[in-house]
Amino acid sequence: MSEHSSLPRLSIATLGGTVSMQAGAVGDGVTPSLDCERQLLQVPQLREMAQLNVASLCLLPSASLGFATLLEVLAWARGEVERGAQALVLSQGTDSLEETAYFLDLLWPFDVPLVMTGAMRSASQPGNDGPANLLAAAQVALAQDSRGRGVLVVMNDQVHCAARVRKTASLAMAAFESPGCGPLGDVVEGVVLYRHPPGRRKVLPLPYRTDQRVALLEACLDADTALLRAVATLGYEGLVIAGFGAGHVSASWSEVLEHLAPTLPVMVATRTGRGPTARATYGFAGAEIDLQKKGVYMAGQLCPRKCRILLWLLIGTDRQHELQAWLQP
Repeated sequence: MSEHSSLPRLSIATLGGTVSMQAGAVGDGVTPSLDCERQLLQVPQLREMAQLNVASLCLLPSASLGFATLLEVLAWARGEVERGAQALVLSQGTDSLEETAYFLDLLWPFDVPLVMTGAMRSASQPGNDGPANLLAAAQVALAQDSRGRGVLVVMNDQVHCAARVRKTASLAMAAFESPGCGPLGDVVEGVVLYRHPPGRRKVLPLPYRTDQRVALLEACLDADTALLRAVATLGYEGLVIAGFGAGHVSASWSEVLEHLAPTLPVMVATRTGRGPTARATYGFAGAEIDLQKKGVYMAGQLCPRKCRILLWLLIGTDRQHELQAWLQP
């Protein structure tokens, strides 16, 4: 057996994003253009660490990804595992990374690590972080302690769980955090150091329908109820509200939700970016006690954007009746 064939099998794919971008004509800005093979030219160490299988699934800015594309990505990843891959890395744009990671995590049934990463600076910028993030992601994916942790996000030498990670800065290099709990671990001198053992995971089956629509609205000062009332008439099958503070809406919105919540699942999360929704503290009209009496679900620690993904998948598997169980702390 050759030395190369004894290395673990690592599958790496790209979806595009800043990690794949470089400048064209002066003044035109950067656009996706580097396929996965060209991205990996900047990380020669990878071929000494593993047998690589490389794929370019698409080259898109991550704001243009959709659920249909992610289901194709999932099919690729599942196929790689079935063909013997022992670890997987997926690079993409950071704009929607927290959402795509959670989507894939909810559908990832394997102990094999699926690690996602990206870059905050393009290949054309000084100090671009793409190569370092790709290397760290591979180190995490190949680490034995990463098994059974589902989909992980690695940025800036930190390891985050898909359910809690957030992009909290638009341009800064240290743009990713897990508010309230911190990262799962760190990559230190190429070694992955976890702070906690793997937790219990819940996984959904693949959705058998994908035409469902879930709306996301943000509560804000003096907002009228027109958009809220339109949710049902426009054919949405679920609603997520990014609420004030601990998960609150105005009294006028509460009146609408009294009639809307019995007809479709409604979740209220906090728009604050840190901390959970309350369950039994405030009693005024539009607060959590009032909303729960009307059949509204309080999202707990889950951020509004991830609530929408969870609800979309639950509806797509006809499991919306399980929503409360998925929101248990």
